[in-house]
Amino acid sequence: MFCYQCEQTAGGTGCTKVGVCGKNEDIASLQDTLIIALKGIAAYAYHARELGAHDEEVDAFLAEGLFTTLTNVNFDLGSHIDLLLKAGEVNLKAMEMLSKAHSSRFGLPTPTRVKVGTEEGSGIVVTGHDMLDLYELLVQSEGTGVKVYTHGEMLPAHGYPELRKFKHLAGNYGTAWQNQRREFEEFSGAILGTTNCVLTPKESYRDRMFTCGIARLPGVRHIEGRDFRPVIEKALSLPPLPDDVKATTTTGFHHQAVLGLAEKIVGAVKDGKIRHFFLVGGCDGQKPGRSYYTEFVQRLPKDCVVLTLGCGKYRFNYLDLGDIDGIPRLIDMGQCNDAYSAIQVAVALAQAFNCGVNDLPLTLVLSWFEQKAVSILLTLLHLGIKNIRIGPSLPAFFTTNVLKTLQDNYSIQPLTTPEADIEAILG
Repeated sequence: MFCYQCEQTAGGTGCTKVGVCGKNEDIASLQDTLIIALKGIAAYAYHARELGAHDEEVDAFLAEGLFTTLTNVNFDLGSHIDLLLKAGEVNLKAMEMLSKAHSSRFGLPTPTRVKVGTEEGSGIVVTGHDMLDLYELLVQSEGTGVKVYTHGEMLPAHGYPELRKFKHLAGNYGTAWQNQRREFEEFSGAILGTTNCVLTPKESYRDRMFTCGIARLPGVRHIEGRDFRPVIEKALSLPPLPDDVKATTTTGFHHQAVLGLAEKIVGAVKDGKIRHFFLVGGCDGQKPGRSYYTEFVQRLPKDCVVLTLGCGKYRFNYLDLGDIDGIPRLIDMGQCNDAYSAIQVAVALAQAFNCGVNDLPLTLVLSWFEQKAVSILLTLLHLGIKNIRIGPSLPAFFTTNVLKTLQDNYSIQPLTTPEADIEAILG
């Protein structure tokens, strides 16, 4: 960060304004966190606006938040922390807005079994986050003989009735965003990238890949106005996909569906059949150590239930964890923005048990990578949720002082090992 008081690098050897620059490392850390969170909020607001929804408070905070990061505007540490908590509050509103926009347009999600792999014939795989792009592709490709597959954060599309009604929405192919280059090379059909989490393609499949909306890639044809005829034509011109359905997975546990089981869940907890709930999910990535989440879920006792969301679920969503008296032990609540649904479930359970959310037998074990994960973390802090475990490492943009503040006030904890963390949580 540049110090505009002494025109030197803040806190550097040439910096003479100790009264200002002595705090600048922490202020820069908080401003970095805010900017990253604003990107996440903007993503949710963008998707909601595409579906006809917007909120003046969300829009106003995007301007306010960015303005506070300008030079010579705000050097007060306390107000920056307040801004981060406000970012969390606004992000909750943005996630709620998007959740309602999705449900209004595509119906309330319901639990749905989804085929994993491909069926014989022409195919298109869709990655990213934009449900409206997928819907328009399904409308335009209906009756052409082309099957459409979801990838990454698009898997939850299968839970929405207005998307699921298309019979050629055939299943889910592949896993999380960081595996695209291998998985898309092996996919012989056409590929459509709708939003972020899209990697620059290998030359081997560049001519089969398209982008639309906000997404752009070098050397990749961009679709304007959601006219997906070129994608469909490309799919029909390519060799057919193999008949290679490997398994099934379940998605579509909107909070309304989970709350429909509330009485049963409360009874199972009171009867000692459910000991603990874990929210395990978030953004996946390539960094070593993310196998932690697979091992963590595998090692959980059979009287524990796992809620999940985001692409972090691909670390373990192939596991058959069974159920407890008809309550699934693995509940996929959807995309990263469906953290809103997870929050609604937690609040409803706290009301049912007449306690606070922090008193519930519930632990959050989060994987973070990019902007949306940071904005969701701030939402959880805004709600006062404590004892969050986060990894595979803590964000590098947290200074020692900022991290200490988070640990002192919210008991945020880094991951250690699956065995040690489970023992610490369950005792």
